[in-house]
Amino acid sequence: MASVQSTGRSGDMELGRFLHARRTQTSPDQVGITVGGGLRRTPGLRREELATLAGISIDYYVRLERGKETRPSPSVLDALARALQLDDAEHQHLRELAAQAARYAPEPPPPPSRTVPPHLQLVLESLRPCPAYVISRSMDLLAWNPGGLALYAGLADWPATQRNLGRYLFLHPSARTLFGDDWAYQVRGCVARLRAQAGIDPDAPDLTSLVGELLLKSPEFAKLWERYDVTGRKKIQKTFRHPEVGDLTLSGQSMHLEDTPGQRLGVYTAEPGTPDHDAMLLLDLTAPESAGQPDTDAEQQGHRQP
Repeated sequence: MASVQSTGRSGDMELGRFLHARRTQTSPDQVGITVGGGLRRTPGLRREELATLAGISIDYYVRLERGKETRPSPSVLDALARALQLDDAEHQHLRELAAQAARYAPEPPPPPSRTVPPHLQLVLESLRPCPAYVISRSMDLLAWNPGGLALYAGLADWPATQRNLGRYLFLHPSARTLFGDDWAYQVRGCVARLRAQAGIDPDAPDLTSLVGELLLKSPEFAKLWERYDVTGRKKIQKTFRHPEVGDLTLSGQSMHLEDTPGQRLGVYTAEPGTPDHDAMLLLDLTAPESAGQPDTDAEQQGHRQP
C-alpha cells in the first residue's frame, strides 16, 4: 500500500512543481498586472494573483500547487495555461502531468528496452559519412556509426554503457570546448527534454538515476532543473570545434523511431563540396571502427560511473 501512495504522490508533486516554477517565472508585467511600489517577496506572480487570473479560488490553487488536489478539470488546466501564457508544448505537458497525478500505479514501471533492432544499425551504416546515432529517451547512446560517436570529442573514452549525451554535456571536460558559445544553449535544451520526460514518468529508474547523478555533480544542471522548462528552441545548425578535424557546422535532425520504446535517431549533414562536408568526411574516415552499440548484458547489471 505504501508503494501505491508513494507513486501517486510523485505525480501530484510534479504537477505542483511545474505550476510553481511557471508562476515564479511569470512577471506581473507579462500578464498586465500593475504592481505598486512596495517590496514583493515573491518572485513572479503571487498565488492569489494567478488564481484570480485563472478564475479559480485561491484555496483550490494552493491545493494544486501543494499536490493535494489531483483531478483538475480540463477547463481549469486551460485557464491556468492561459493565465501563465504557456506555449502549446507547455500546455500539453500540463495536461500530461494532470493525467499522471490522477493515476495510481502499484510500482514504478521498468525502464524501456535498450535493444536496437539490427536493421537500424544497417541504417546508421548506410548514412555514412554523415554522423548518426540512436539514443534512448534518457539520452543514452544506444547505437552509432563511427562519425556519430567521434563527433562528440572524448565520448569514446567513457565505457559504452556510460555514454549519455546529457552526461557528456554537463560532466565531460571536452563538451564546453566542443560547443563553445553554444554550450549554454545546448544544455538548456537538454534539461528541458529531460524535464518533460521525467515529469510524465517521475519514478522511471532510467530517468531518476541520470537526473540524480547530474543534480549531485553539476551545479549548472541543478539550477536549470529548478526552472522546470519543458520546451527549448532547437537550432537546425550546430558548430562543433572539433580537436581532430577543426571547426565544422552541420545541420542536425532528430526523429522518433517507430516501434521502439522512445528511441530517437539523430543525424548530422553538410552540403557536399563545402569545407564542412570535407571535415565531416575526414571525421568518418579517421574515426575508429568501433562496435556499433554497447553490451546490453553488461548494462542490465548496473551502471558504472565514468
